[in-house]
Parts: sequence; structure tokens; C-alpha cells
Amino acid sequence: MKKLLLVVFGAFGLTSVPAQQTSGKVSYVRIVHLQLRIGNGDGERAIPQTRTDKFELSFGNGQSLWKHAEEEMQPDDATDGAGGGIRIRMVGPGQGQDDISYCNFNLFKKVDQRELFGKKYNVTDSIKKLNWKLTGESENILGHVCQKAVAQNPTKRMTMNINNGQMEHKEVEDTVTLVAWFTTDIPVPAGPEVAGQLPGLILALDMGDGRISYKAIEISNKVKLDEIKAPTKGKKVTPEEFREDTNKMLNEMQENHPAGKNSIQVGG
Repeated sequence: MKKLLLVVFGAFGLTSVPAQQTSGKVSYVRIVHLQLRIGNGDGERAIPQTRTDKFELSFGNGQSLWKHAEEEMQPDDATDGAGGGIRIRMVGPGQGQDDISYCNFNLFKKVDQRELFGKKYNVTDSIKKLNWKLTGESENILGHVCQKAVAQNPTKRMTMNINNGQMEHKEVEDTVTLVAWFTTDIPVPAGPEVAGQLPGLILALDMGDGRISYKAIEISNKVKLDEIKAPTKGKKVTPEEFREDTNKMLNEMQENHPAGKNSIQVGG
């Protein structure tokens, strides 16, 4: 009997379980679809715009850091295909090239560095969890089996129009459908936009029926953990104070751009 137990023990000793990745770096591509509507009293014209950016997510030690990738990207201004000379600049979270999002999953805390019309802000908030539902569907992304999860996110978004040569903007209530693909192969609740929400790394995310989408294009286990820390630059504000300043600046911009100007701002 003792001999048999030794043989069984030895057989189990030969079996090893692959270690799960808990730190690393991920590169993402984000595609944003915008539609600018211009009315002149006789109807309106819709100008679709598509913008592509690359981002970098570093994670480890229960934290993550999200920022633009350090490589050449599209110019910040896009011109409409009709040759109308209309320039579109993205305004909103994660749109500025110096914007940074930091999350501490152990403290359920996030700190965002935002830039708005050349002014930096440091916005601190808690991580608020949504009600996610698993669909039972799966997909392979970069060699990792991902599960599909869906949630509804009540939010506010900025709309902007030009009517009869006058620019108008307003904040509207909205509910955005989120579709995330996450992998428990990498059991870290990190990812774009909705970090701290799911029990695994988000490798793909769709927001608002394709209005904004993210997809991971590369995963590495190399990361500088000491660089994953909260940003400190900018005026320290709450999310509510940042929203108030945003509305104030947009109102000032509206007053300073009378009819005939060809430069506008559009929220993503």
C-alpha cells in the first residue's frame, strides 16, 4: 500500500498548472464614429466621421494605467469629405493625447488626467460597478478565450449642432449599451472605459452599437510596474466640477464663434 501511494504522488508531481498572467501591457485600437449635422433652415446635412487611435494599457499589482500609445497617430483635426472646410476636434474623456486614466482595484478608486482646451484637470472618482449579464457566448481574441458580457450604462453625452450658422450644444441623458469580451486567463479587472467591472481583462469593447469600439491587438508580459501610478498634474476636481467647467468652456466657445466661422468642436 505504501508503494502504491508513492507512485500516485509521484504522478501528480509531474503535472504543472500554467501560471496566470497578472501583469503586463496591452495595445488597443479604438474606432470612433461621429456624425455632425448642419442645418440651414431648409433641412440638414449629415457629415459622418471616423477616427482611429491607438492606446496602451499597463497593469499589475492591482492597478492599471491607460494612455495614448507613444507613436504617430492621425491628426487631431479631421476635415469633412465634402470639402466644406469644417474641422472637427474631439472633446471628452480620453480624447486628449495627454489624457491618462489610473485605477486602483483594491481601493475601488480611479484618477483621470484630462485636458480641455489646453487646461489640465485631475479628476478623482470611485469605481462604480454596472449590472453585467453573461450571454454564454465566447470568442478567441489573441489566443485567449473571452466571454461576452452586456450592461446598460446610464450616462450623459454632449450633442452639438450648427443651425442657421449658429453653433449650439447641449447635454442629454443617454443609456449606452456596453458589450465587453473579457478573459479569465488574465484575471485582472482592467480594460478600456469600464475598468474594475469584470473578473478578467477586457480585450474588446463595443459602446453604443458600434459608435465607439476597442479591440486589443497585442499583449505583452513586459511592463514597468513602478510607472503604474496615479497622475498628479492638473487642477484637482470632482467629476461634477469637471462637467461644470466643460459646459462653461463650451458656452464661452459658442459666444466667441459667431456665424461664418468654420471651426467647431464635437463631443465623442
